[in-house]
Amino acid sequence: MSIDRNPAFAAPDDWRAYSGVLSRRMLAFLVDYLFILLLCIPAAVVVFFLGIITLGLGFMLYPVLFVVVALLYFGLTLGGPNQASPGMRMAGIAMARIDGRRIDFLTAIAHTVIFWIINSVLTPLVLLAGLFIERSRLVHDLLLGTVVVRTS
Repeated sequence: MSIDRNPAFAAPDDWRAYSGVLSRRMLAFLVDYLFILLLCIPAAVVVFFLGIITLGLGFMLYPVLFVVVALLYFGLTLGGPNQASPGMRMAGIAMARIDGRRIDFLTAIAHTVIFWIINSVLTPLVLLAGLFIERSRLVHDLLLGTVVVRTS
């Protein structure tokens, strides 16, 4: 079994790759969630027609609509060829794994879910951790062996 190793996505040792990553992550977070909110509009229209077709059963998707759209958004973009969501690309950052393998769909979804869980419990401490942990990593990055690096 061969492991897909791509040096372009391996975590660099140069400290400059991590300079200013936290502020760029905050910008990317805001942009990405704006995109997710915008994507929820056509998804809500699809759920509406699905609800009509299924005689009301499809309307039960409305409470989980945001979560489903967000998980698909991050799973497809972080797990895609750029290893970054559109907000991350705009902020000039990308995600990499410490072992050099590519971020896959499930790792991207796990990263998002763990972020939400940790954020719901330790909201202010999430960003503070990045100030003190090497490579400006956050707690969910440590748990999954990922790091966010500058691309520009």
